[in-house]
Amino acid sequence: MSQKVLIIEDNNDIRENVVEILELAGYTVFEADNGKRGVELAVKNLPDVILCDIMMPELDGYGVLFMLNKNPETAAIPFIFLTAKAERIDQRKGMEMGADDYLTKPFDDIELLSAIESRLRKKTAQQSFYSQSLENLSSIVSKSNGLAELKRIIGERKARLVKKDQVIYYDGDKGNGLYLILKGRVKTVKLANDSRELMTAIHLAEEYLGVNAMLSNEAYTDTATAMEDSLLCLIPKDQLDNLLNLYPDVAREFIKLLSNHIRDREEQLLQLAYNSVRKRMADTLMRLHKQQGEDFKISREDLAAMAGVATETVSRTLTDFKDESLIDKKGSQITILSPERLAKMKN
Repeated sequence: MSQKVLIIEDNNDIRENVVEILELAGYTVFEADNGKRGVELAVKNLPDVILCDIMMPELDGYGVLFMLNKNPETAAIPFIFLTAKAERIDQRKGMEMGADDYLTKPFDDIELLSAIESRLRKKTAQQSFYSQSLENLSSIVSKSNGLAELKRIIGERKARLVKKDQVIYYDGDKGNGLYLILKGRVKTVKLANDSRELMTAIHLAEEYLGVNAMLSNEAYTDTATAMEDSLLCLIPKDQLDNLLNLYPDVAREFIKLLSNHIRDREEQLLQLAYNSVRKRMADTLMRLHKQQGEDFKISREDLAAMAGVATETVSRTLTDFKDESLIDKKGSQITILSPERLAKMKN
């Protein structure tokens, strides 16, 4: 059975050309000349991929995406915007709403087919990431019917690929839900009054972002940025609120997660206030060692933000640690050679 593609485009020439290319490539194609009709066809036919123009009469592309995201049956369908607008602010708006990709007009046959094939491959790959991550959720809601409900919520959501250095949310943005990291690494930072960055944490796969904002019903208190290409799933706040109200055990476990985050921040503040540079660098390396193993990659700038020191100080201290056979370093790759000596380092 051929895979189904829905094209929503008000320009007849572009729409007909796309339909012809996709049918020649073996896809079953549905077409709509406005957003309202496109939503109706999406709900009726549940296509494997949706291509959608942004600027359209009756209902624009953002409105189409919003309507489809509200429907559990269409929320996980890969969604590609077709647009003549290449401004970064438009791309960010679409990605924040849940779009998977952009094709900027004019595009050729290869670009069109490659974008669709890429989305279909990633959709298949995401299923395995979901399965692995959902199995690990049992530690959060074990012996509770909340596990089945949380699995259902996450299973209905669409995973989003976030490129390296892409901002996921900014300090002060309204908390719109909880992010589950399916793959990759994400850092959270706070900006001081003098514009220096303090990295508050590095989050790995199967960890959550935004627990504090979710539980306090306030804005995000830091900025989250992908350290490498990462796969994230956003669980909407309204669904989480219902889950936490129905299953107190789930709420208690998320509160425990928040408590652990607070404890880690308190320890970090104490280190910044009272420890020497060498001790702060040693403690920072030990935190990374405990979290990521004896080998990990991290830039000088990120190490400086974690330890609260200048990048030049990071370079000098790492050189000293290497000379003392505490670590080995090749580029951004660091290997901990003597965790016992690092852990026991004094001020």
